[in-house]
Amino acid sequence: MSEQTPNHEFDNKDPQPTHSNIEREHTVLEEAIEEFDPQSNNGEFETVKNDVDLQAFEARIAELEGEVKQAKEHTARANAEAYNAQKRMEQEADKSKKFALQKFAKELLEVVDNLERAIDSAGEDDAVTEGVRLTHKALLNVLNKNGIEVVDPQGEAFNAEFHEAVGIDPNAAADTVGTVLQKGYSLNGRLLRPALVQVGQ
Repeated sequence: MSEQTPNHEFDNKDPQPTHSNIEREHTVLEEAIEEFDPQSNNGEFETVKNDVDLQAFEARIAELEGEVKQAKEHTARANAEAYNAQKRMEQEADKSKKFALQKFAKELLEVVDNLERAIDSAGEDDAVTEGVRLTHKALLNVLNKNGIEVVDPQGEAFNAEFHEAVGIDPNAAADTVGTVLQKGYSLNGRLLRPALVQVGQ
């Protein structure tokens, strides 16, 4: 009795997986993973994330630009205020310098008046009178160098800002200075003493 060869076939009860079946199952598995994995979902999650980050970045840039603009405006205002303050200080210092001699100048004007009276009352042009004239001229030159100028409105229209009317001159035209009784003086454009005048009617 001969031995029977063992039958190793499975009679299709449990078929072995083929190569094509394995590839198909692998493809299905990858698709399932991609569907539920946000990082592998065609990059959509990364795109949304990048859009959010970009919006936050742009908002921060706009915020910083606003802060820079405010800082520049503040600096500009501070510089303008400092510049104006400096100019005011310079103007005040200039005024103080210009008018520091005001009181002293007024006292000198009395000396000028006395010299002019001496010249007007002098009879002959002698050496003494000539010396007084030279002294008077030298004093006026010193006053002029320091901003003090004579206001002598003889024959000019009356100006209440620089002239003080103390009488009527019948020989002068209306509203015109006829006689100057005492000359006026100004210090750097500011009236130091008005001229005493007689005005025509």
